[in-house]
Amino acid sequence: MKIGLDVMGGDFAPKATIQGACLALSEISSSERIVLFGPEEVILEELNLAGTDPDNFIIVNCPEVLGMGEHPTKAIVHKPKSSIAIGFQMLKSGEIDSFSSAGNSGAMVVGSMYSVGTIQGIIRPCTSAIVPKENGTISILLDVGTITDAKPDVMYQFGILGSLYAEHIYKVPNPRVALLNLGTEEEKGNLQCQSSFALMKDSKDFNFIGNIEGRDILKDKADVIVCDGYTGNVVLKLMESVYRLLVKRGFNDDYIDRMNYENYGGTPLLGVNSTVIVGHGISNDIAIKNMILLSKEVHQVGLSTKIQKALQKFSLNNKE
Repeated sequence: MKIGLDVMGGDFAPKATIQGACLALSEISSSERIVLFGPEEVILEELNLAGTDPDNFIIVNCPEVLGMGEHPTKAIVHKPKSSIAIGFQMLKSGEIDSFSSAGNSGAMVVGSMYSVGTIQGIIRPCTSAIVPKENGTISILLDVGTITDAKPDVMYQFGILGSLYAEHIYKVPNPRVALLNLGTEEEKGNLQCQSSFALMKDSKDFNFIGNIEGRDILKDKADVIVCDGYTGNVVLKLMESVYRLLVKRGFNDDYIDRMNYENYGGTPLLGVNSTVIVGHGISNDIAIKNMILLSKEVHQVGLSTKIQKALQKFSLNNKE
């Protein structure tokens, strides 16, 4: 297995990405290789500073650097020798089995759609976040920023994708899927939520349990929480700020530790025809290591293949 990593992705790249890759070496087998994408001289310099033999990795020279603020589509087209562009080329050709980056998330979405493409039947791919619940388990929140103004049929598909992710990666049997809303009653919320509820309430594709409110997110009310990317991103950033505030004030608790984004590394881009992992822009070496290990696990489980097979029998796939 060949695990691709964008060395230049993230606020603390390339130091954090190289150090994270070095940490991941001890947790992968000899048959698994980490493929580093970035300017070769930069990679070699950082590996030297880390005291790691370059032969432990496969290095792919990518002389162009794609910035965090660049327009995703223009960046992919105008910088074909960037780490993200070349990484997706090799993912499409099968030269690597997975590709991950903590860099420009928009470019990761665009690169995925233009290279490996979306799974047949999927309207738009999405990203998710892991939410630690008070009882020690987790729930999956999606979307968290990919589709900021999702239509009801896209929201419905978030339910499918989140349910499959929870079942196959986190081993949750028959995941409970809820819609994030400002009240539990069916008629609550804006037109988007009301229309999404109407689609979801009779679903045979996942176990829909109805609406939940923001105060229920950390409780054991649901295993998958569906919302549009705008709402999900606000919730995610709020949780991150609360975590940082608690740590800054010296709170030390097992539950608070579980709110640390470093533990999860990143999120798979759900709905594309390969294993693509999007990491947090502020990822440090621990987060990068966990992003690499997550990409390995998602590929080994064959999540994209399972989604493809599941969609063949789902009723929504036949609604044209």
